[in-house]
This record gives sequence, structure tokens and C-alpha cells, in this order.
Amino acid sequence: MEFIKLILSIIFSVVFIYLGIYSLYLFIFSVVGRFIIVKAPPMAAAYSKFVIYICAYKEDEIVLNSAAQALTINYPKDKFHVCVIADSMQPSTIQKLMAMPLQVVEVVFESSTKSKALHKAIENTHEDFDAAVVFDIDNVAAPDYLHHINNYLHAGNKVIQGHRVAKNTETPIAILDAISEEINNHIFRKAQRVFNLSAAIIGSGMALEYRLFKDTMAQIDAVGGFDKEMGLVLTRQKIHVAYSDAALVYDEKVSNPEVFKKQRRRWLSAQFNLLKTYGSTGFTELFKHGNFDYFNEIYQTAILPRILMLGLMPFMLLLSLLTPGVGPSWQMWLTATALCYVGILIAVPAQFFNSKLLGAVLKIPLIFFSMLALLFKLKGANKKFIHTPHSSQSNN
Repeated sequence: MEFIKLILSIIFSVVFIYLGIYSLYLFIFSVVGRFIIVKAPPMAAAYSKFVIYICAYKEDEIVLNSAAQALTINYPKDKFHVCVIADSMQPSTIQKLMAMPLQVVEVVFESSTKSKALHKAIENTHEDFDAAVVFDIDNVAAPDYLHHINNYLHAGNKVIQGHRVAKNTETPIAILDAISEEINNHIFRKAQRVFNLSAAIIGSGMALEYRLFKDTMAQIDAVGGFDKEMGLVLTRQKIHVAYSDAALVYDEKVSNPEVFKKQRRRWLSAQFNLLKTYGSTGFTELFKHGNFDYFNEIYQTAILPRILMLGLMPFMLLLSLLTPGVGPSWQMWLTATALCYVGILIAVPAQFFNSKLLGAVLKIPLIFFSMLALLFKLKGANKKFIHTPHSSQSNN
């Protein structure tokens, strides 16, 4: 009996260290990010030249809208060029795109990925650009998006992640997805810059100096999670990722629970695959080269989705109450749980505290168990591209 108690104490202690550190991490960055603001750079005196890559897979109606919107960005017309990477599009859609003042790169792959699409686009980019911007098929940039990115480039930043915000909140799932995005923006982007750490790259709405973008993409061939791999490649070279809170990019949030599960399964698989590939290098880079930014990026691939934390923390607190004397005390679990919940709550923007929030919160238990089940269904999810369908209604 004592042996079993010892084993359980060791297991509970290890779990507490993992979840406790994560809870403290969320709390510190959330609080600091709320009270300390990193100033945006001054207005640039010159205009950088951009190429905007729109990665489009099927969904013809959406790409026609997104491409047309990209052309209306309020920036000197001779200083940005739109390139649509059209994968599996209808011939009629290609014709309509070609009638617009933009470049169309048609691609056909046996197995499509964003990495492959961007590689092909780079091959077909002949002009000399200062920076590359990547948008997803459903992304619509705010009119002043490029102006904000330009300011950061002229201030010496090589990589800038824009502020991706929800364009739709019509269902409880979409609301939760939108809130999750904003929590990420606050903790893993805005607050990271307070500590001079890199903002997490999302995969769209970001800009890189063109030569750096080309060199970085040459090192990436991910099926899923190319953005996370890009962050690792950049920070390992001690290249920081800036974050522009004012450079808004409107992004469609997932509304359907089944689509949500498929998307998260792909994300989780990519995350753990990158941890398996790069994880061992984190401590080497930290202690040998003093690269804490890269170590921090590695740590972020090792953490669980917050929706799981919302369920696991009170569960472990309850377990500690039912097993006194085994592992950390219930008071320690209560403290860690409070840090976790307060950290997440502080990161939620004020505009989400409305009448729709309750309906969204009621969906959390269902999503928690769905996400928990996904942890045991990750096999093969990173071997094949999993497309996230979009709704054309959100583009109206």
C-alpha cells in the first residue's frame, strides 16, 4: 500500500510541476500584458514594397472575395502586389481571378499543403520585393494593415505578426474560437514582446523581409503546423518576431463542432510532431548559446490547449481533496487552479463579456471531452493535409 502511495505521489507531483508551471506562465504573461504596453514604432518615412500571397485551396467563391478585398488595401498601388496561389480551383474561377490586376499561380499537388503552395509561389515571384505577406483564403486585411506593417519594417523588425481577429461570432463555437484567438494574441504575442520574446506566428497575417521569407521557407516542408515550424526556425537564428496589435486581419472562426475537432486534431498533431523533432534542442540552445527565445518557443510546443487546462485543473484539485497526503496538497492545487483561471480570464477582451458568452461557456465541457479524446486520435493526422472548410457568408 505504501509503495502504491509513493508511486501516486510521484505521478501527482510530476503532473503538478507541469500544470503548475503552465498556470504560472499564463498568469504572469496575462497580467503583465494587460498593464505594460509596448509602444508601436513611429510612422515610416518611406514605403516598403510587398507581395501578398493568398493561399487558396478550393472554395472558389471565397477566394474571389478575398482577392478583391486585398486589392482595395489603402497603400500605394505600385508598392504592393497580390499573388493568389490557386489550388484545385474551377476554370471559371481562374478566369475571373486573371481578369483582376493580380498574379495567379495555379498549382496541383497529389497531397496539398500550405508549404508546397508557398514554395511554388516563391518560384514564380520574379519582382524584387522588400517583404512578403501571407494570407489564408478567408483573410481580409483592414485598410491600414500594410501601413502598420511598414512602420515595423522601417523600425528594423524583420518579422511582424499582425493581429488576427474574428470576422464572425454567430455560433457558440465561433465565439469560443474567437475568444481563444484573442487570448493567444494577448498572452503569446502582445505579452511576449514585453519581455522581448518573440510573438507566436499564426500562419497568416504575418510579414517577413522577402529574402528572409524565401530562406526560411526553404527549410520548411511541414504537412501541418508550418507556422510553428517557422517560429522555431527563426528564433533558433535569434531572429525575433514582432507583433503589431493595430495591423488587423479579419479571419473566419470555426462554427461547426465537427470542423472544430478536425482542425484541432491537425493542430495538436503538428504541435506534438514538432516537439518530437525539435524538443531536444531547446536546452542545448539555451545553455550553449543563451537563446531563451528559442527555448520559450520550444516550451510553447509542449503545453496543452487551454481548454484542457480548464478541465484538468479543477479535476486535479478534486483528486487532491479525495486523496489527502498523496502528492501536492489541495491548497497547492487550488493556488495553481486560481492562477490558471485568472490568467485566462484577464486575457479575454472586454467586448466578449456580453449576452452571448453564457451560451458559449456552456459548450466548454463538450469541447473539453472532445479535445481530451483527440489526444488519443492523433496518429496519422500530420501525414495528410486536413482542409478546414469556410463559409462564404462570413465574407459578405
